[in-house]
Amino acid sequence: MLTFMEMLISLITAAGVIVLCPLVKGLVPSSFLNNLLSIYEEYFCTPEITLFFRTDCGLSDNQMYDVASTYLRTKIVDSSKCLNVGKTVRQERPTFDIVPGAEAIQESERVLKLYSRDFVWGTPGREWSSIILEHPTTFEKLAMDPVQKRMLKDDLDKFVNRKEWYKKVGKAWKRGYLLYGPPGTGKSSLIAAMANYLKFDVYDLDLSRISSDSELRRIFLSTSNRSIMVIEDIDCAKLEDREIEIEEMSDQLILQKPKFTLSGLLNFIDGVWSSCGEGQIIVFTTNNKEKLEKLDPALLRPGCMDMHVHMPYLTMDGFKQLVSNYLGIDGDHQLFEVIAGLLENKKVTPAEIAEELLKSEDPNVALRGVVEFLEQK
Repeated sequence: MLTFMEMLISLITAAGVIVLCPLVKGLVPSSFLNNLLSIYEEYFCTPEITLFFRTDCGLSDNQMYDVASTYLRTKIVDSSKCLNVGKTVRQERPTFDIVPGAEAIQESERVLKLYSRDFVWGTPGREWSSIILEHPTTFEKLAMDPVQKRMLKDDLDKFVNRKEWYKKVGKAWKRGYLLYGPPGTGKSSLIAAMANYLKFDVYDLDLSRISSDSELRRIFLSTSNRSIMVIEDIDCAKLEDREIEIEEMSDQLILQKPKFTLSGLLNFIDGVWSSCGEGQIIVFTTNNKEKLEKLDPALLRPGCMDMHVHMPYLTMDGFKQLVSNYLGIDGDHQLFEVIAGLLENKKVTPAEIAEELLKSEDPNVALRGVVEFLEQK
């Protein structure tokens, strides 16, 4: 509590300031007052402000944090926990000079990540949680038709190198792929190979957990550029038909719970919101392409699913790749002719044959096991 004398002194001081300020301004030149203020700030005020760079910026990753961490990586020790960025009074805005070779530093230390919507372990307010993606599959190891493999790699190369072309033609820099084939034919391995080839992070999106279009919007906006969004089993997704949506919209008096709609999905893939993000790839998968007929044709057209990739049952070319991977045989073998004849009449997946090849490291024993498996199939 202030004493009576302290309150009286404060009132007198305030009154003096009120009375004297107009007199001082009228008698003393403004330039002189400005110089006094500058001298006071120089000696008694700090000449810098502190900026804190958060890892996230709203729904997205903070690119300034990545830039700052790259720049400071060569100037601080690993034990540093707090980084302060200064700005002097004379600077109009914060400046940040990037060290030469910053992109090389980022690329050399880049670790691919697999993102999923994990609300239990994820950070509150974040749409995704992540783990390091260490899948070893590459295009060279895929048990896939060589011609189809080459076509897909060429398509990916063309996509990532045509940013300016997409801008020139007025098209969002995105690409959609549909992978279809029976379970065990390598769809997940192909996605991992694409991620390793392009050095893109992977986002695994489960549509069954989406409750509304607004939630879907937050999810898409929180993904990074140059990434792969995976939507598995698209034929099983419960999407409201657009005709039903229009009928329901005609009755504005009915209060409905927000829901996830096909129009909302199309809007982010090939609509207005598709321009939010660059260099993004969306991969849809299904075990049975015929089931896709129940979906709206707009979802299957170019612009949404630009390239359809069939993942068939194992062929002889794919089998030889598996033998090279598991047994180290890159040439011919006496049992190959027998196995080729059996594969023509059997429906077997790469996953099934890979399991047989794991049973022995002896090529002869392993291949005889494959023959017996195919004969009993």
